[in-house]
Amino acid sequence: MFARNTPMLWVPSGYFAMALTYVMLTSVTSIMFKNLGMDNGQAAQYASYLILAYTIKPLFAPFVEMYRTKKFFVLCAQLIVGVGFAGVALAMSLPDYMVIMVFLFGILSLVGATQDIASDGVYVTALDGKTQSLFCGIQSLSWNIGPIVASGGMVYLSGWLHTHYFHHQAGVFGPEWIESWRVIFFIVAGITILTALWHMRVMPDGAKAENAPRSAAEAAFILKDSFVTFFQKRDVWLMVGFAFVFRLSIGLLEKIGPFFMVDPVAQGGLGLSNEMLGLIYGTYGLIAVLVGSLLGGIFVARRGLQNTLFILCCAVNIPNVTFLLMSIYQPDNLMIISAGVAVEKFFYGFGSVGFMIYLMQQLAPGKYTTTHYAFGTGLMGLCMMVTGVVSGHLQQMLGYVHYFWLVMAATIPSFLVTWFAPFHNKE
Repeated sequence: MFARNTPMLWVPSGYFAMALTYVMLTSVTSIMFKNLGMDNGQAAQYASYLILAYTIKPLFAPFVEMYRTKKFFVLCAQLIVGVGFAGVALAMSLPDYMVIMVFLFGILSLVGATQDIASDGVYVTALDGKTQSLFCGIQSLSWNIGPIVASGGMVYLSGWLHTHYFHHQAGVFGPEWIESWRVIFFIVAGITILTALWHMRVMPDGAKAENAPRSAAEAAFILKDSFVTFFQKRDVWLMVGFAFVFRLSIGLLEKIGPFFMVDPVAQGGLGLSNEMLGLIYGTYGLIAVLVGSLLGGIFVARRGLQNTLFILCCAVNIPNVTFLLMSIYQPDNLMIISAGVAVEKFFYGFGSVGFMIYLMQQLAPGKYTTTHYAFGTGLMGLCMMVTGVVSGHLQQMLGYVHYFWLVMAATIPSFLVTWFAPFHNKE
């Protein structure tokens, strides 16, 4: 693992860069929009639209296979992302900065999705099966460091800069937050560009996949054939329903949970600062997800997926009640708030393992296993985007308490699709 020219030189940094870009675009931007004075509906809506490119990336993945090397696409994507984040920071000085910023984020989401495709391609084609298995844990751990840095470190730093360096009032949202967020985007830009320069030296080119298309027409045919064979699978609509609905309540909770933490107590929130949000949500919560995922994997390995899938669905959905209870009682004790977030995140990590394994074992197998697995994760991403777009507007209509009751009601479809999820392939 630590030999000369080892993948340790580029696997951790590659997957960290992928995660940093994704989380900054799809999660951290919603907090920034909120800080800058957007209401919950707009902040959640704009941030959720940025998930779209990651949802549809299977549609343009075959075309990335056709040209140059996978390393070329990784380096180009990372340099563009770095320059793009710097451009966002500079645009914040302009009068109509919000329009320019949202446009740049849309471009960067497409580039970030391309980075994911190319980075995965280098990993799969540059390493043999044994080495892929050896580095699987390193790959996963490195990806999960990204959210800790973005949702934890960068959100925390934005709050610290806002109050301690620029000397603004923490609980007031508006244009005053531009100064601290400009610094954050310059930092992320610098990290991404340095990562690209590092990968220029140490990352292998990657090889073309054996079934890589040789022309745009062939790529289009493969894409069409993968769709046709996908919908020819037995009980495919039950599996599609499972892929789309399993995380329905999580999609409604994902953007609104952080808003609830930072909104003033008078508006039904908990009145936390960005510093506390970054520490509780981006650090404690993400550590709880990692521990839960590890234990969930062990649980499924010992008892089998078919025997545990409904239990895992309960683990994902029932602990959402912690947010309902916090919205009713509005605790001001940080230990209680941290425990509530950690419990929800732990069981989310524990149960989500079942979702991914089901896609791998039941939905994906066939002629285009990798593509069909991507379709499944794309359906999940589509659910997260749709629920994210409407979540802020619903919360504004209902208030936090009634909205979290709605989140609990949204668990019912998840239970139904899990109960009827078909198992046609041997585990």
